[in-house]
Amino acid sequence: MRTLGWMIVNAAQVAFLAVVSSILMIVAFVSRILGPDAPLQVAGRLWAPALLWISGSKFEIEGGEAVDWKKPHLFLMNHQSALDIPVAFAAIRSPVRFVAKKVLGRVPVLGWYMLATRMILVDREKGSQAIAAIQIAADRLRRGANILIYPEGTRSKDSRILPFKKGPFVVALQAQVPIVPLVVHGAAQVMPRGTFRVRPSTIRVKIGAPIPTEGLGVKHRDELMFLVREQMLEMHRSIGGEGGEPSEPVRRGPREAAREARHAG
Repeated sequence: MRTLGWMIVNAAQVAFLAVVSSILMIVAFVSRILGPDAPLQVAGRLWAPALLWISGSKFEIEGGEAVDWKKPHLFLMNHQSALDIPVAFAAIRSPVRFVAKKVLGRVPVLGWYMLATRMILVDREKGSQAIAAIQIAADRLRRGANILIYPEGTRSKDSRILPFKKGPFVVALQAQVPIVPLVVHGAAQVMPRGTFRVRPSTIRVKIGAPIPTEGLGVKHRDELMFLVREQMLEMHRSIGGEGGEPSEPVRRGPREAAREARHAG
């Protein structure tokens, strides 16, 4: 009986979610006449909070005080659940665009919204498109937009943070904008990967301090990736997550080793 009860509740939640999402995405689509960022503001202020409320979950945000929300940033976020999208919209206080799978652009209503808001859609099976997406994202950042990328490239099966792809760090280095690490824990407990089953829980988000990239080049890519990943693992554990398998340390040159020795002394 308890299982049947949850099935009924979930069916009602999914139906309500579909109706609310469709209405708000259409509102967001129409709001384009007010400016290119208006649909993103609708998503952040109406759609995302509505979805999180429908899930019956508690939403907690920590950090963000060090972020200058008027300037462009590359947000890097771990990926656990389909709920990560509304979680990101609710947590980030400025309009933000995502790098996402191209197949999402073919989903009714959602696809219209993504195309209307100029999300960056990538066919992961085509390497040339991935390279083009790096250039597009870097150009958007240089023009003042905020971009969010999931550096793992896919959703985690066990909520641990997976190894990172190198592309997001090339984007940040090309654009010379700060990276803001953002971690989520609990979204997979509310809506696990591959299901529409919803169970109320607590979703926690932590926003780290921006990591500067100004003056760095592609040769610093691996070291930057290691630094960001280790910070995100630590942040994830601090909000109840398990982190993930630490990445291999990046080999430092003599100059970096000497600088670290001076700081240690």
